[in-house]
Amino acid sequence: MFGRAAIFGSFLVAFVGTWASAQAAPGAADESSRAIPNYDHIFVVIAENKSFSHIMDHPDLTPNLHRLANEYGLATQFYAEVHSSEGNYVAMVGGDTFGIHDDDAFYCKPGLVDEFCPASRANGYVEHSLREPSLPDQLAAHGLSWKGYFENLPAPGSLMPRWPTNMYPAKGQPNSLYAAKHNGFVNFATVHDAPYAERKEYFVNFQQLDADLASGRVPNYAHIVPNQCNDMHGLGRGDGADVPEDCHGGDAIVRRGDAEIGMLVDKITRSKIWSDKGNVAIVVTFDENDKAGRSDESQGCCGYDPHSLANFGGGRIPTIVITNHGPRHVTDATPYNHYSLLRTTEAAFGIKTYLGHAADSDKGVVVMAPLFSVQEQKN
Repeated sequence: MFGRAAIFGSFLVAFVGTWASAQAAPGAADESSRAIPNYDHIFVVIAENKSFSHIMDHPDLTPNLHRLANEYGLATQFYAEVHSSEGNYVAMVGGDTFGIHDDDAFYCKPGLVDEFCPASRANGYVEHSLREPSLPDQLAAHGLSWKGYFENLPAPGSLMPRWPTNMYPAKGQPNSLYAAKHNGFVNFATVHDAPYAERKEYFVNFQQLDADLASGRVPNYAHIVPNQCNDMHGLGRGDGADVPEDCHGGDAIVRRGDAEIGMLVDKITRSKIWSDKGNVAIVVTFDENDKAGRSDESQGCCGYDPHSLANFGGGRIPTIVITNHGPRHVTDATPYNHYSLLRTTEAAFGIKTYLGHAADSDKGVVVMAPLFSVQEQKN
């Protein structure tokens, strides 16, 4: 178990073990996976805490998201799994929340007294370090690459729960721009227990995203998370005097996040890989809604349980799928959640076994075929 000194003694603490031996949880792919063509690259861009109606009913606030949704594909019935954030990020890459329903650090366990484990004495609290397989294990076993791009990550491979902090400040920057609660990879032991020499290649900052797009050396799976001012989450007055006014919430932070997403999508679609013959998709999704959705809306789908501590539904959220060779002007009203997105990613990469609840065909978890189909390409 990681102690505070081990984590904060250096920004270069770290990671990623041997993936190839990891095996996915049971759950064979069904025939619906045939509707998903093979993809060379999938980018997943994640924003924070906004309901479908908050984003899609206000085109004046989110012109970039509306333009992308209208031009490409929009899932209109897409749901998160839980509140708060962390369980949803874990679900995206692990196929389960594993009982996590708070935002505590990956090393937290029941009863642990620690600054970054404030909920550890709550009923139903679970260990946050997970021994189960995850998407990186699957990708490595299939000879595929992955990388997490985290804006304001303090250093490649860092395991810090937040940065900057009062103990480790950054001049001219507010606290908590980077938050590991928005990094679902780090909860998995095969990630956080691995040597730094490996880990630093997989967890990187946005400067590396720019370099990778310019060089064309982009991983098969790219997970992109802006900082808490740029992902629509926001920071509080207690995070320092340097918090920008448009990072406190309200309409301003929605506009700021929309601009950030537009910029990221533009960078990807201007890169060489986008114009190549290979299939590339960009998924823009959210972790959860703002808990202010309509009272007559369901809060989850595809096996959610309103009585569960960690699977009671995180609300309806916007999800847009942008493809270089795929459909245009598509609206898909199929019920989906983050498990559906994981299942779709697995199928698109030719992975025949689905992780956790991504395999729950009997509960309505299906691949997002209408949004990922591709046009026939001519030589």
